[in-house]
Amino acid sequence: MFGAATMAPVEIANYPFTTIEPNKGVGYVRYPCPCKELGVTCNPHNSLCINGTRMIPVDLLDVAGLVPDAWQGKGLGNKFLDDLRQADALINVVDVSGSTNIEGIPGKVGEFDPTEDVTFLRHEIDCWMREIIKDGLGKIARQAKMNGSKPETILAERLNGLKITEGQIKAALDKAPLPADPTAWDDESLLKLCGEIRKISKPMIIAMNKADIAPEKNLEAVSSLGDKAVPTMAETELALKKADKGGIVEYLPGEKTFKIKEGINMNEAQKKALEYMRENMEKYGGTGIQTCLEDAVYETLDYIPVFPVEDEGKLCDHFGRVLPDCHLVPRGSTARDLAYRIHTDLGDKFIRAVNCRTKRTVGADYVLEPGDIIRIVANK
Repeated sequence: MFGAATMAPVEIANYPFTTIEPNKGVGYVRYPCPCKELGVTCNPHNSLCINGTRMIPVDLLDVAGLVPDAWQGKGLGNKFLDDLRQADALINVVDVSGSTNIEGIPGKVGEFDPTEDVTFLRHEIDCWMREIIKDGLGKIARQAKMNGSKPETILAERLNGLKITEGQIKAALDKAPLPADPTAWDDESLLKLCGEIRKISKPMIIAMNKADIAPEKNLEAVSSLGDKAVPTMAETELALKKADKGGIVEYLPGEKTFKIKEGINMNEAQKKALEYMRENMEKYGGTGIQTCLEDAVYETLDYIPVFPVEDEGKLCDHFGRVLPDCHLVPRGSTARDLAYRIHTDLGDKFIRAVNCRTKRTVGADYVLEPGDIIRIVANK
């Protein structure tokens, strides 16, 4: 899955703990580039433009697998879970064909229940968060009781290193409230709360991998578990990207099919393999890899793309590059938020912004729209 999404050179093998150290790579999400709409030739700097489709980079981290009770330190559990601290969203890659058990041991198609992989991972993350909260909580709880500290403030301090905000914790407390007295917090109530914190702060998409060989009942069972679930065929995606690079096919990630280039000589086995891929892509609307990434960014995290420029007339930066950058920002972000995203000084010295499509001046509180082209004006 990681190799297919990033084309990074990683070890791929059918045995447990192939991944030990986390693999870091870059995937891309698609968005229509304004170059076509505006009739300009863009010069992308932090992203790519392929025939009018802007490919916006997102960081991906492929972490080692878990074994049961990983939260207690078994296997590579503590290391794996610690790697999740920096994540904004999670893609749980599950062998939906049921040919791999919960410990990563391969078997026959349909031999194992893939829903166990999902419920197991949820439980491990929840327990991991709970133990972080409990570490040294006794003394903190007694002090908080005396000071009258709010639960969300106490919890935000405990979970500070996990990219979890006080607002996210407060939203979780609305669904799983704790006693006002922090000395009365018990394991059961904390575990329930951690489940809600996980859903809000580390939202998960399930990649139902090996969908092409999976029993239909497995796909239905995993899809019913609550999280967004996408049928994926990572092996097909990886093969097509390699074939495209090798000049055998024309394939753009995320497309529902591919085109075999004219004049390519193939043997019967190769033709049969490509036809098998095509049939399954038509069945599932593609390989699902790009869908996972884009659903994570645009739906689960609700980010929008915006294009900052320095010259609203030429739509370029100070190097003369047209539509050079594209940033992903949370929906509801303002012009000032974008300025800070580009550089702290730009945010601190913000004066105004210009909507380059309408040529109108907008203020710091202007709420950005998807695809906006914005010039930031700041004091020097």
